[in-house]
Parts: sequence; structure tokens; C-alpha cells
Amino acid sequence: MSSTLPPDIDPATMDAETTKRVSALIEAEEGAMNRLPGLLGQVAVGIALAMSLFHLWAAWDIVPTTVLRFAHVGFTMVLGFMLFPSMARFRDRFPPWDWALVAAGIYVTWYLISGGDDLQDRIIFPEPMDIVVGWMLIALVLEVTRRCTGWIMPVIAICFLLYAFFGNHFPEPWTHRGYDAERLVPHIAITLEGIYGTAVDVSATLIILFTIYGAILASTGAGKYFVDFSFAATGAKSSSAGRTVVLSAFLLGGPSGSGVATTVTIGTVAWPMMKRVGYTAHDAGGLLAAGGLGAIISPPIMGAAAFLIAEYLKISYLDVLLMAVIPTCLFYASLLFMVELDQRRIRHARGGIEDSKIDVEPVGVLFRKGWYHFSSLIAIVAFMAVGYSATLSVLYAMMLAIALSFLSKEHALWPRKLIRTLAAGSEQALSIAATCASAGIIVGCITLTGLGLKFSDIAIQAAGGSLVITAVYTALIVWVVGLAVPVTASYIICAVVAAPALMKLGVPDYAAHMFVFYYAVLSEVSPPTALSPFAAAAITRAGPYKTTLMAWKYTLPAFLLPFVFVTDPDGVGLLLSLKPGMTWLDVAWQTVLATLGLAALSSATQGFGITRLSQAERWGMALAGLLMIFPAIFEAAFGDAIPVPHLIGIALGLALLVVQFLRNRRGPALA
Repeated sequence: MSSTLPPDIDPATMDAETTKRVSALIEAEEGAMNRLPGLLGQVAVGIALAMSLFHLWAAWDIVPTTVLRFAHVGFTMVLGFMLFPSMARFRDRFPPWDWALVAAGIYVTWYLISGGDDLQDRIIFPEPMDIVVGWMLIALVLEVTRRCTGWIMPVIAICFLLYAFFGNHFPEPWTHRGYDAERLVPHIAITLEGIYGTAVDVSATLIILFTIYGAILASTGAGKYFVDFSFAATGAKSSSAGRTVVLSAFLLGGPSGSGVATTVTIGTVAWPMMKRVGYTAHDAGGLLAAGGLGAIISPPIMGAAAFLIAEYLKISYLDVLLMAVIPTCLFYASLLFMVELDQRRIRHARGGIEDSKIDVEPVGVLFRKGWYHFSSLIAIVAFMAVGYSATLSVLYAMMLAIALSFLSKEHALWPRKLIRTLAAGSEQALSIAATCASAGIIVGCITLTGLGLKFSDIAIQAAGGSLVITAVYTALIVWVVGLAVPVTASYIICAVVAAPALMKLGVPDYAAHMFVFYYAVLSEVSPPTALSPFAAAAITRAGPYKTTLMAWKYTLPAFLLPFVFVTDPDGVGLLLSLKPGMTWLDVAWQTVLATLGLAALSSATQGFGITRLSQAERWGMALAGLLMIFPAIFEAAFGDAIPVPHLIGIALGLALLVVQFLRNRRGPALA
């Protein structure tokens, strides 16, 4: 069994071929790790443990910013070269050049840390050795990123470096003065504006801590418990298969923060049940991938990009979690609408379904057995609510999870298991840390050349100054970038390049960044890097691209929602932010409108409501949903020609439901 599979997956639930395909897809996201034998493997575990302990100490005590960031990237390079092979044929081996790269990573880190304030003071007039070490660092970061995530991210970073060097040869409006190595390399490799910038800071202070916490939860059996609890909570009946997927995705996704891991963990258990009640392989794979997507937007952990939002906006992580509460609930509400319509459609098509029981303990018994799995999740939010920082909150939550693990003999974290768990936390953080370091090269080039400001002006001019069209352009840009790079890198790049265009048109900074974040998440279900649908397709034996389209079908209604943040002045209420003159009643009304609108859009997407919809009824439901969700757009476009568009949308939706109800009373649903 591959070590790349999530620990909560029972090997018996998949055959050898499916296991191999799923492992390959997880490796595509997290990298194919070496399994080093003997003493070398123990050394790797020791270094990973040292990395975890160092960051846990940094969360408890004060470590200078430069030392923390330099050491974080240093650990990433050393472990990255040890654990990720340069090519597939060198897997599980440690050739001589890897020794050289490890030594180079150690030397570069020592040079930067030992340089201290003197190194920072001579950034403008660097010594020749500073330039040499800077080039070494850039090359090492690009290579470790290639090993952890593939070629795409390093190639993009190299393109930005070339732009920084030779931008003076570009035409207007893309041209800039051009920079030589003496100016560019220290900016990228030594200052806190490039490799060691905001992204690495967040990776070193927050992301790795939450990754270690996730590893602790996995080792204590929380993942399997959440799936079993979901089966029991939804009645343990085969007819509730879809609801079980949505609930288990919510419970498991919040702690994991990984779309692929959530999809695989749930899919191996839920697919046989979904198949039995009438889901096709493509529909089931699409729903599983959509549930996995929710892992990246679900509190309390969310994806790594959420930590970056807090840092870019200079707000607490608790504020980001609060902004995500209503959108996350609406995302899962949309999935539940789609699932209920699925079950209604399947029931009508099959004339009733076989409603067999699933062999799961009653929900009350399960809760009494594993209530403690919820406690540390609640503790994170509670600690932040009473004023603790996010780093201390997750540190205390880890201690609580470790202490409570001894309530179960099977999952107790005795010292040997705890050591391996802490080491696994750092190992799982390497891909994100390497991505953040590589993204720092890109961001450093953007800030030095002023590309971000230029790009926002170009986008606004292309949109003719229209906020709606600029938002559409921004969404497309983020989506296109996300096709090539992971969610974290997509957000980092577009937060610097695309978000300023929205802010220049009056969108609040937090709304612009949340908009970029949600569309960056779409990369998880967008080919050629649609890893969650591909993993689901490997489990259900469906076509990967058709499964991806089905994932889009399930998530489409919810991913229209972010436009409310930026196009409707009152839409910030969905982020629990009140503009002047707004009250909490306005927030509640916005939430009700969004919920009803998503229900109408789900009905239009599925082509089913009370009965199967005609083509005209589908278009009518789609219009009703848009009128409810985006009244401000219709008011801006048509003025007084469409008064109170949200009320018109509600009336149209109700009228269509009445028509379907009357038709259903007269006879069976249309085939």
C-alpha cells in the first residue's frame, strides 16, 4: 500500500489498480515521496521531526522573523531534496547529486542566518558572494518546487525573472526600466519582499502548524470517525447517500483542508452505496469532487490561501473564518439542493428506490465514543474568540487533541507514534512551503517592476470601467492561472495582479481578496490539474473529463455567489461585514435571497424541481435565481425598468413551482 494514501483509508476498500491510480493522483498534488531505507530514512524522519519541533517552539516563543523564514525555507530544501526524487527512476534512492543539493541548501541557509543585520544593510550594494548565494538560493528553490509540484510553477517563475531582467524591451504598457542581477537578485533572495516574503511568512507561522494539527487528527482516527458519523447522522439509509457525502465532506474537509484527500477518503466508502441507489459513475464522481472542493473553503482550517488572506489584509485569521462562514454554509446548501434533486430525479426515474440500511452504529453511540474528535476543532475557534493568536490557538488545540487521543487505546499517541505523526506533519507541508517560496520569486518580480498596478489599469480599461465586466475578467484571469498552478500559488499571484483592479473600482479589499480566493479554488476542479475529479473518477471507474464536467455542474450555482461580494454594495453582508447604514437584518435578508437563488439555480442546473422541468421552465428558474442573487446588477443594467428584481425573482420561482405542482397532481412526471 502506498504511503501517499490518506491514513484513514482502509486498503480493503479498493482493488490494487484503483489504489495505484488514486496514489498517482495524490502524488500529483503532494509529490512522489521517497521511502528511504535504514539509517537514511531515520535521518529524514529526524530532520522532519526537528522541523516540526522548531516551528512549534516558534509558535510558543519569539523567534526573529528573518531567522524563522530562512530556517523554514532551509528545512524545506533539505527535506525536499531528501524525500522527493529528481526523476521517477531515482525514487527510493539517494544519488550523489542529492547529497550536493542538501549541502548547498544547508550552506545557503547558514550564510543568510549568519549574515544577520549586516547582510540586510548591504542589500543596495551587495558583495559578490551575496549575488552568488542569491543565485544558488533561486536555483535551489526552483528545483525543490519542481520536485514537489512539477514543472509548471518553476517555469512560470523563470518567465517572471526574464520579464524583470528584459522588461525594457517590451512594448507599452508592459515595459519597465529593466533590472540587472545586482538589483534583482538581492531583492528576490535576501529581502523580505521576494522568496522570504509574505507567502513564506504565512507558511512558516500558520500553514505548517495547521498541517501538523491535521496530521495529529489523522493519526487519532478523526477522518474515519467523521465519515462514519455522517452515515449515522443521515439515517444510515442508502437513499441518503448524497446527503452523507455532503455532510461527511463538511466534517472531514474542515480539518483536512485538502480537496483530494477528502474526495478519496469519502469516495472509497460512499461510492458502493451511491452506485446501489442509482448514481451513475460520472454523477457520483462529480459529487465526490464537489464535496472535496468544500474542504478548501471550510473553516476552521480551509486551504493554505486563507492564511495568506489574513496576512495580506493585516487582519486576524478569525476574521477570515468569520467571512467564510456564510459562503461556506451556502456552498453546502447548494450541494444539498443538488443532492435532493438528484434523489428526487432518481426516485422518479426508477419508480422508487431500494432503501436498505447501512451497517453503522447509531449516531448517539458514535457520538459518545468519539465526541472528543470535535473538541479540538471547537477549541481552535474558541481560543481565537477569546483573544489568542491563531498560532497559539492551534498549538493549544494540538495539545488537547494529543491528550484526548488516550481516550482510545487504538489511536493513543504514545511517544513513538507521536514522533512519526509530528514528522508526517512537516513532510505534508513541504509542497506548500516550496510553492510559497517559488511564488515569492513571482511576487518579488511583480512588486519590483510595478506589473501589478499596470495590470489593474489594463484590466479596467479593457472593461470600459465597468465593475461587472472587470469582475468577469478577474474571475477568468484567476481561473486561467489556476489551470496551471495550485490553489495557493494561484491566489498569491492573482492577489497581487488581479485584486487591485477590483479595489480601484471601489470594492472593499477584503471582498476583492475573498473573490480571488474562491475563484482560485476552482483550479481544484479545472483540467488539466483537476485532481479532485480525477481522483473521484479513479474510484468510480468513470471518464475523468466527464467527471470534471459533473463536478462543475454540482458547484456551478455556488460559484456564481462570489460575484455578489463585488457587484452588490450590500453583498458584503454575506461576509459578515456591515457597510454604513446596514443592519444584521440586511445580512439575514441577503442570506435568505442567496439561499433561495441558489435553490432556483440548482433546480435549473439539474433540470428538475417537483417534476422534470421543460426547457422553458429551466430558463425561467435560472432567471429567477439570478434575479434573487444579483438584484444590483439588474438594477444597474435596466434601472427602473425592472423594479425590485429580487421580489420578481421570488414570484417567478414560486409561479414555476406552482405550475410543476399542478402538473404533478394531474399525472406522473414527464419521462
